[in-house]
Amino acid sequence: MRWMSWKKLVKQLENGKAKLDDAIGAYERGALLKRHCESKLREAQAKIEQISVGSDGKVSTTPFNS
Repeated sequence: MRWMSWKKLVKQLENGKAKLDDAIGAYERGALLKRHCESKLREAQAKIEQISVGSDGKVSTTPFNS
């Protein structure tokens, strides 16, 4: 579903004008997108390292901690 379709559906849901099947479908699609985005975020966080400079001036990296 495209962004504009989402905006239209959300507006219909907020106004109580969406069909129940549409609302359920939108919820299911939203749940799938949420899981997908969370997975992509975890993948990105696994690749990120924090760069720090010690008191001796030495640069080191440590894994990202959320």
